[in-house]
Amino acid sequence: MKLVIVESPNKCKTIGNYLGGDYLVKASQGHLRDLSIKGVGGFGIEPDNDFKAHYEIDSHKYKIVNELRSLSNKADEVILATDPDREGEAIAWHLSQILGLDVKTTKRLEFHEITKDSITKAIKEPRVIDMNLVYSQESRRIIDRVIGFKLSTVMQKKLKSPSAGRVQSATLKMICDHEDEINKFVPEEYWTLSADLGTDNGFFKINYYGINGKAKKIKNKQENDEILERMGHFAKVVNIETSTRKNESKLPFTTSSLQQEAFNAFGFTASKTASLAQKLYEGIEIDGEQVGLITYIRTDSTTLSSNFIGQATKYIENHFGKDYLGTVRKGKASKNAQEAHEAIRPTNVYRFPDAIKDNFKGQYDLYRLYKLIYQRSIASLMSPRVSQITSFTLDANGVTFKLDGEKEMFDGFTRLYKFVDKDQEDKDKDLVKDIPDLKMGEEYAILNIKNKQEFTTPPARYSEAKVVKLMEEKGIGRPSTYASTIVTLVKHKYVVSEKGIITPTEQGYRTNHVLEKYFPEIVDVNYTADMETKLDKIEDGKETRTKVLEGFYEPFITMVDKRSAVMYKDGDIEIGRNCPVCGKPLVLKSSPYGEFVGCSNYPTCKYKETEEKEKEYLDELCPECGSRLVYRKKGKSRFIGCSNYPTCKYVRSEVKTPKIIKKCPECGGDLIEKTYKGHKYAGCSNYPTCRYTEKIAKNK
Repeated sequence: MKLVIVESPNKCKTIGNYLGGDYLVKASQGHLRDLSIKGVGGFGIEPDNDFKAHYEIDSHKYKIVNELRSLSNKADEVILATDPDREGEAIAWHLSQILGLDVKTTKRLEFHEITKDSITKAIKEPRVIDMNLVYSQESRRIIDRVIGFKLSTVMQKKLKSPSAGRVQSATLKMICDHEDEINKFVPEEYWTLSADLGTDNGFFKINYYGINGKAKKIKNKQENDEILERMGHFAKVVNIETSTRKNESKLPFTTSSLQQEAFNAFGFTASKTASLAQKLYEGIEIDGEQVGLITYIRTDSTTLSSNFIGQATKYIENHFGKDYLGTVRKGKASKNAQEAHEAIRPTNVYRFPDAIKDNFKGQYDLYRLYKLIYQRSIASLMSPRVSQITSFTLDANGVTFKLDGEKEMFDGFTRLYKFVDKDQEDKDKDLVKDIPDLKMGEEYAILNIKNKQEFTTPPARYSEAKVVKLMEEKGIGRPSTYASTIVTLVKHKYVVSEKGIITPTEQGYRTNHVLEKYFPEIVDVNYTADMETKLDKIEDGKETRTKVLEGFYEPFITMVDKRSAVMYKDGDIEIGRNCPVCGKPLVLKSSPYGEFVGCSNYPTCKYKETEEKEKEYLDELCPECGSRLVYRKKGKSRFIGCSNYPTCKYVRSEVKTPKIIKKCPECGGDLIEKTYKGHKYAGCSNYPTCRYTEKIAKNK
């Protein structure tokens, strides 16, 4: 019996079926061990001993480790088949250390899709563990551990912020900087002007362009009124231009572009897209067989394999004709792109989304994502859409109007879709779908004039998809970390994400402000991107692990120790006034009782301003000291604490008494008022034993 170890349990059955009865496939279920928290700074490394790393097995993975050890001892051979990236390579290496396998001889399988052909090829052409990949991942983990532990300790002590990491801090700065742009935005007035042009063939909308053929915005009501008075009742065609426009299909999906498009098309968050894509990669059951539907999902490449291109080309030619065959294009790589894998594509050209729809068994979002990937991949190899654009310029007594018409000459890649994609719709929204028959030099009546006062709007807040795109463009993080970085920022309450739209919190602002002032390198995207470049060089064998870690460790430790000594304890967001006692800037601080304004020269100057508020007492005594309990507030959270604080530190959460509607007709319990997705209803207090519910009448 040969033991094959993969990462995910969902792959075991599929790969096992492909390999046959001589193989047993088991899963490590991700990483089995991590850096120890012992030693200098709890980093788990020996800086003076070539940065030797010490690892500990995760306490939750002992059962898995013991099972794998037992199976390994019984197996004729152990084969490692973890994911084809840095993390997967590191897991393979950790498995070799835990199971006592020889790194130089142990077989390592590499495959980018879970199909029979791919698995069969991998088993016939195994390689060994790539130690450069392992060293690169280990270096990244050590750097992130040192930054995380060292800097987070400072931020927790000085600012009560949960953490500060290399990638998350740079990402948080981008979000906060953009929020500053929104807050500083000053609206500007402008006016829009359009009208209907009356012709023998109907009405066509014309849009104001400018004065005497030159573009000019209408800035205020006075200019608007002058134009309306000037333009008169007729417009003359003074220019007609005809051009051909080609719209190329989009390139195949990378991790980043998939997360962006899934948000734009379906409103999926980055983490939801990543989770669904993982399921598609691991496969679903089709006709009794577990089948991987797409290739590996963590990639920054837009290239496709020659095998897939051959299949897709044949499919396009057979279904649509030779005219629909496009050229193979390669997109411009983003900063620090590794392009080690293919783009995300279907594993089988002939596995049509609609043909296998029933196999998704109600998982509609999973089906939608697969269809999105399928269509994008095939369309990327099809010919462009060709349109004839006719642009009319009209003059109304010196006031210039424009009218554009379009006629589709060849549908190209859009033939694959049942509807024109969203981007194409946006481009064509002001186009007349047929070219109007307007004659050069002819005058036409201006009817139904519409004009409106408008104001410029501030930039929209970043969506999760936009943040992912910026991370990719700036070269911070990797395809495997885009979604998890956003999840971390939300978890630590540095940002909130509502329907995929991100807003920094007060704590996020404070954290970014202090990091930007005292540790500007950490929030600088170039610092993080340069670190990624160095890690890539380790992977490529162009740089050593030791040299990179030496260049990082000592300067970073010295910097943090030096700057943390002069940091204000609670941060130093200045409020724009100076202390009346010593003249130093007043800053916003916080305490267990809430926020207050204090002197930045503390503890030399102890001036502070507080808003005295009447305490809200409860008719209840503290169970620890007998003093009265009082409602207290920290940030946006309200809780109950002892009025004798800080002598007595008793606290508990605020528990709201549910509103009782009536008795439950099924079990006799209380029907209480509950809320689900903003709608109130009556539900039994004995839930889940009793699941009775009913609507709450509006008049009650």
